[in-house]
Amino acid sequence: MLEYLARYWWTLALRGALAVLFGVIAVIWPDITLRVLVLLFGFYALVDGLLALAAAIVGGRLVSARRGWLIVEGVAGIAAGVFTFLWPDITALVLLYLIAAWAIATGLIEIAVAVALRRELRGEWLLALGGIISVAFGVFLAVRPGDGAIAIVLVLGVYAIVFGFALVALAVRLRQLGGGVRGPAAA
Repeated sequence: MLEYLARYWWTLALRGALAVLFGVIAVIWPDITLRVLVLLFGFYALVDGLLALAAAIVGGRLVSARRGWLIVEGVAGIAAGVFTFLWPDITALVLLYLIAAWAIATGLIEIAVAVALRRELRGEWLLALGGIISVAFGVFLAVRPGDGAIAIVLVLGVYAIVFGFALVALAVRLRQLGGGVRGPAAA
C-alpha cells in the first residue's frame, strides 16, 4: 500500500489542492456555494435519470435483465432533479445530511488507513488527523443542522481547507519517500 501511495502521491496532492480551492470559494461566497451545490445536485440527478432511462430504452439485449431497474433508477433520478429545482431549501437539508454521512464514512476510512500505515510510514498522523476532522465535521452537521445552511457551508469551507492541506502535506511526505519504498514488485 505504501508503494502505491508513494508512486501516486500526486493524486493526493491534487485532491488536497482541489479541496483547498473549494474551501476558499465556500468561505468567500457561502451563499452562492450553497445554491450552486444544490443546483449541481439537481442537475446531476436529472441528467443521471435521463441517461438511465435512455439506456433502458435503447440498450437492447445488453440491458434486458436490468431494464426494470434502469427505469426505476431513471424515474427516481428525474424525480430527485425536479424536486431539487422545486424545493431547493429541503434539498439543501437532505444534501447536508448526505455530506455528513460522507464525511463520517470518509473519516473512519482515513483513520483505519492511517492505523494500517503506522508500521510503514512516519507522519501517518496527518491522514489520521484528516480523518478525525472529517468525523467531527460529519457529526457536527448531523447534530446541528438548524444552525443555518450558510454557516454549515462556512464550516465545510474551513474543513475542506484544513483537510486539503493535510492531504498535500501527506503527498509531499510520500513523494520524499518515493524512491525508497519500491521493492522487487516495482522492478
